[in-house]
Amino acid sequence: MAKLTIREDMCKGCGLCVSVCPRKILALSKTRFNAKGYNAVECTDMEKCIGCAMCATMCPDVVIKVEK
Repeated sequence: MAKLTIREDMCKGCGLCVSVCPRKILALSKTRFNAKGYNAVECTDMEKCIGCAMCATMCPDVVIKVEK
């Protein structure tokens, strides 16, 4: 199983990672904000993550780390 780590404090909520996730398990949080006031991305179901790292590749701020 893959492990997804998101640095929420650095996320600017652009949503690029959400759009490329093949399993559709990433979403912008509707309830949590980071210190900069952005809705950070969150993983809704870690069990479904296949570790493809498309989200990490797409992230312009390198806030996502994927480990297998």
